[in-house]
Amino acid sequence: MKNIRSLLNGLVPCAVALAMATTLTAQTVTQVKAKVVRIKGYARFSTGNNVWQNLKVGETLRAGTIIQTSLEKGSFVDLVLGEPNTIAAGPAMTKRVAYQPAGTQNIVRLWENTLMGVDKLTAMDSGAGEVTETELDLKAGRLLGSVKKLTAGSKYQIKLPNGMAGIRGTVFSIGADGSCKVSSGAVVIALVAADGSVTPQEIRAGQGFDPRGEPGSQMTPLPPSEIDIMGKLTKDIMTGIGSAPVSFPLDPTIHTISISPH
Repeated sequence: MKNIRSLLNGLVPCAVALAMATTLTAQTVTQVKAKVVRIKGYARFSTGNNVWQNLKVGETLRAGTIIQTSLEKGSFVDLVLGEPNTIAAGPAMTKRVAYQPAGTQNIVRLWENTLMGVDKLTAMDSGAGEVTETELDLKAGRLLGSVKKLTAGSKYQIKLPNGMAGIRGTVFSIGADGSCKVSSGAVVIALVAADGSVTPQEIRAGQGFDPRGEPGSQMTPLPPSEIDIMGKLTKDIMTGIGSAPVSFPLDPTIHTISISPH
């Protein structure tokens, strides 16, 4: 994993970050949190010692938290990596919730049967803009994300069971198996092969990557319909921008799900 980190860091532009290093060390690093803005189905979280709690809308999650979604198809959890503008509950708090996130926030949707850790969420005012570091650990399953354009020195990385991905200002979908689709921006993935070699792969807007494919056929163009679906899903997560908060139903059904040791 250390080799993957080094490789990925070398792929991401860092000249400006190095030039700012002296200035940044004098700044205060703030630990930011992820906020749960929508849940469909059942989900739970743990902050350690394999102690699990039901996940609820409006909950804030710090670095070190692991989140797991239900096995039920169509279930998901939406997170805003930072505080949303408003979180408002309708009359029936246990049945419906509403939210209105800001359009410039980083968002992520964990699909069903997904296990993800929030390893690092920090922000720092460099004087020339906010420098952020985001590290997620996608242990199983799949997620959809929308990342705003990163400032110089900022990082957004996703650990995978067999590698790591570096995210740039992007709308993307990525699986724990290393498969990735990008509708805007770019993602750099470095996966460890069976022989121990590490090969970086850049997936650009309109491309899909599947490491399970034969060499030469792993990268394919995304059909316009799939790009459109990704855009609509992202817009759905961000529903409410510039308008009154919109309410969404919650599925109260509780499902029992098992954890694989990681």
